[in-house]
Amino acid sequence: MLSGIRTRFNAAIWEPELENMKAPRRWGVTAVRLGQVLLRDIQNGEITMRAMGLVYTTLLSLVPLLALAFSMLKAFGVDNALRPVLHRFLAPLGPQADDIIDKVVGFVENVQVGVLGAIGVVLLMYSVISLIQKVENGCNYIWQVRKPRSLGRRFTEYLSVLIVGPIVVLAASSMTASLSSNTVVSYLSTIEPFGTSLYVAGRLVPYFLYSIGFTFLFAFMPNTRVNLLPAIGGGVFAGVLWQTASLGFAVFAANSSNYNAIYSSFAIIILLLVWLYVSWLIMLTGCRVSFLLQHTEQLTRNPSPPRLGAADREQIALLMMGLIGYNFMQGNPPWQVARLSRYLRTAPDHVYAIVDQLVAKNMLIESGDTSVTLLPRQDIECLKVRDIIEAVRSGDAAAAPGPRDDRLHREVGRWIERNAQARAQTFGTLSLRELVIETMRDGGIDDAAKGAQPVR
Repeated sequence: MLSGIRTRFNAAIWEPELENMKAPRRWGVTAVRLGQVLLRDIQNGEITMRAMGLVYTTLLSLVPLLALAFSMLKAFGVDNALRPVLHRFLAPLGPQADDIIDKVVGFVENVQVGVLGAIGVVLLMYSVISLIQKVENGCNYIWQVRKPRSLGRRFTEYLSVLIVGPIVVLAASSMTASLSSNTVVSYLSTIEPFGTSLYVAGRLVPYFLYSIGFTFLFAFMPNTRVNLLPAIGGGVFAGVLWQTASLGFAVFAANSSNYNAIYSSFAIIILLLVWLYVSWLIMLTGCRVSFLLQHTEQLTRNPSPPRLGAADREQIALLMMGLIGYNFMQGNPPWQVARLSRYLRTAPDHVYAIVDQLVAKNMLIESGDTSVTLLPRQDIECLKVRDIIEAVRSGDAAAAPGPRDDRLHREVGRWIERNAQARAQTFGTLSLRELVIETMRDGGIDDAAKGAQPVR
């Protein structure tokens, strides 16, 4: 009976097309699919491994990062703002967090940038940038971005974050302090129902602020164009989850007497490592939510698409090149991989693999930085259909069986050669341009392909 219920549930969730559903049901089905895909991704282990790597990088880069932030805050005459920020982040560790804060602040105050010298400053900046680059690499992996930021963009954009970040933290802490000490707010808190409303609002403010912070992170960090609504969705998910996890972890840390008995003074270090791991895991999971909300075609039942046969690869390659060549000839906007995948109803992994092969054979070129578009690299009159097919059929030469001079090998070789000659005779000298012209002569392609706008 349970298996029958599970089968019907899976059929109701995974078989219908989201585009054909009404809004309320589509949202519910998307939420269920999203939850199952997230659980599958966490069980897969890649996100958890990247979270562990970020914990290690954080330990190496924490003091240099805070030293730069401390220098920024000190320039504004508010160097006392560092301790409240650390206390807010490490609050789930309980009273023992004060010891860690004292040691970290002591390390930061002892860092004198002026006496480090040029090499010391470069190493300081490198350790900070390496942390941000590690975060970008994790986000790029989730967003399936293969091209990281250029060195120039990496330096300028990372530096802007290091400059603007402390100022934003200062502004947020100043606003919170001024509101809490405002006489009007204090007076309204004594009057009902304003008192209860202000209490509830005060409890919700951290969720709101963290959601804004994660939304900015998910919109800025991946080296691709992220739509606002998916970024907000992932930001709200991560912000709510992080604040809730901090409250739960505070209860766990307060009742971790067993850890204190076993590890003694090292218990707080272990709790710190666990909390850093939980924080980075929440960040990466929220980034995954943003990606899945923008690319709903990735909400699939199977963790990876089935392998393509040779005939399917050839068909997808010719369809892709035909669409790219058509828009190139007509002056329409160029294609992107995500839109090609949706239009052809093909798994993005398959499209990416075929694009890589065509790029390696100098038939396609990837243009753009944050929004990568596909353009023909050669004159489409010179691009022969048989060459496109051979490009996607080519594989690792080492996978072919070694030569052996016997009757079976000679007979199979002759039939393979006949097959190759028949294919060459079938396609002849047909070029990509001629294929596109034949398509245009028969009425062209539908309007959905003509307007291949970049994914926003």
